[in-house]
Amino acid sequence: MLKSLYIKNYALIDSLEIDFESGFSVITGETGAGKSIVLGALSLMLGQRADVKAIKQGESKCVIEGCFDVSAYDLKDFCEEKGIEYDPDSYIFRREVLSTGKSRAFINDSPVGLNELKELGNQLIDIHSQHQNLLLADTRFQMQVVDTLAGNKSLLKEYQASFHQYKQSQRDLSELREAIRKSKEEEDYLRFQYESLREAALIKGEQEDLETELETLNHTEEIKSSLFRIYNFLSEDDRGIVSELKESLNISSSLSKVFHKSEEISQRLETAYIDLKDLSSDVERLANDIEFNPERLIFIESRLNLIYSLQKKYHLSSISELLNLYEDISRKIENINSSDQQVETLEKEVAAKYEKMLVLARKISDRRIAITGRLEKELVEKVTYLGMPNIRFKCDITTEEPSVYGIDNLLFLFSANKNAPLQPVAGIASGGEISRLMLCLKSMIAGATALPTIIFDEIDTGVSGEIADKMGQVMLDFGKNMQVIAITHLPQIAAKGKNHYKVYKFDNDDSTTTNLIQLSDEERLDEIARMLSGAVVTDAAIQNARSMLGFS
Repeated sequence: MLKSLYIKNYALIDSLEIDFESGFSVITGETGAGKSIVLGALSLMLGQRADVKAIKQGESKCVIEGCFDVSAYDLKDFCEEKGIEYDPDSYIFRREVLSTGKSRAFINDSPVGLNELKELGNQLIDIHSQHQNLLLADTRFQMQVVDTLAGNKSLLKEYQASFHQYKQSQRDLSELREAIRKSKEEEDYLRFQYESLREAALIKGEQEDLETELETLNHTEEIKSSLFRIYNFLSEDDRGIVSELKESLNISSSLSKVFHKSEEISQRLETAYIDLKDLSSDVERLANDIEFNPERLIFIESRLNLIYSLQKKYHLSSISELLNLYEDISRKIENINSSDQQVETLEKEVAAKYEKMLVLARKISDRRIAITGRLEKELVEKVTYLGMPNIRFKCDITTEEPSVYGIDNLLFLFSANKNAPLQPVAGIASGGEISRLMLCLKSMIAGATALPTIIFDEIDTGVSGEIADKMGQVMLDFGKNMQVIAITHLPQIAAKGKNHYKVYKFDNDDSTTTNLIQLSDEERLDEIARMLSGAVVTDAAIQNARSMLGFS
C-alpha cells in the first residue's frame, strides 16, 4: 500500500507531505483545487514522461517521493527478474525533474531507469483515470480481464514465447524459400562462375610469387652479368678481395709472434675471410643457376593473364578474394543441391512449433471458456446492485488464427434493457453504465491479482444519488482487502471512506498554491455538507452529512 507521498516544487505545490491509511480513502476538493495536480505528481513518480513545465515557476527542480509498504506481497521473483534490489518490507520511489530537462529516478536511493520504475510501480499501484473507461472498448483489455480472472498469466507468457518462436521459424522458412528461388534463377551463371574458378585452380599467394619470378626472367642477362662481376671482385686470382684477405691474414698471423694485439686482428680477418669466401661461392652458384627459360616465361605470363582477367571480371584485387568468392559460390550451389532437404527440415520444425504453440493456446482457451460463466454471473450481480436490474452480459468467444493473445477472439456483449439485443459494450453503453461496469470489473480483477493499491479518478462520472451510494459501498467492500483511494465529487461516495483527504487551493498576494490535508471528523462533516449544499452550507446539509457519516 501507499504509505506516504512527498511533493516539492511541482506545478502549484510548494511542499506537500501526507500519510495514507489502509482500506478505503477518498480525496475531495472543489473543481480546480488541484486534484489532478496531485494525481499527475503520483503518475510522474511512477515513471510517466517528465515535462519541465511541471516544475514550479522559479525553481530549479521538482521532487516527488512515495513510500510503499509491500510486506504482504511477494515481489522477490519479480525484482530478481528485473534486476531490482529486493526489499521484503518497503520501497521508496523518488523522481526528480531538473529545469535543464534531465530526469532522475531512484528506488530505495539506487538509480534506476524509467522502465524499472514503471514495471515495479505497476506491481504496486493501479491508477484508474476517466479515460481508462475507454479501455472497455478495447478487445485486448477485455482479454486481459478474462485472462486475469482465469489465472492465465504464466501460461500466457509461455504461450507467447512459443508463438514468437513459431513466427520466427515461419520467417526463416520464407527467407530460405526466397533465397532458393533467387539462387535457382541464377543457377546457370553460378555454375559457370564455379567452373571458371575451379579450372583456374588458384593457390593462395601464387600471384606474388609469379610476379616476382616474371621480373627475374625479364632481366636474366642483366642479373647474370652483375652476379659474375660481383664474383670476380671477390675471387679474382690476383686482385680478388678474398685473395687479399687471405694474404692479410697470413701477415697478421706472422706479426702475432712479436705483437700480441695482432691476434685480435687475425681473428677478425679470419671471420671476414670465411664469410666472403662463402659469399663468393653463393654468388657463383646463383650466377650459374640463372638461365633464361622462354617456356617458363610463356607459362607465367599466361597464368598471370588468367589471374588478372578473373580479378577484372569479378571486380576483385587479389587471389584471396577470388578464393573467397569461389567458396561462397560453392556454398550457394551446395544449398541449391540440398535445398529440398533444407526446406523439408524447416517445414517439419515449423509444424512442430505450431503444434506446441497450439497445445498451449488450447489450454488458455479452455481456461478462458471455463471462467466466462462465473465472470458473466458475478458481473451481472454486481452491476444489478448498482442500479441496472435488467442488465445482460456475455463473453462471446470465437476461434481465430493464432495471434499473440492465443486462438480466441473475445467480445464483451452488453444490454441494459430487457428487450434490446446484446451488442458490443462500447457501442451502446452510456457513460454512467461504463463507469459502473469498469468499477465492477476492477473489483473483480483486484480480487484476483491482489493489487496493493488502486486509485479511482472520478470513476463515478455519470452517476448520482442511490447509485453513487452503492458504488461507494462497492469500493468500501473491496477496500477491506486492499488500499483503495477514490477521487470524487459525490458526497455519497465521500461519506463511505474510512479516511478523508481534501485538496484545496490557497491564494495570497504573490502566488497560488495547492495543498492536500487529512480531515478530522469535524472537518469531514463540514466538507460533506459543502458537497451537499454548495458554497453556502445549510443546517439541513450539516444534518444530512451527519447522517451519511453515521455521526450521532
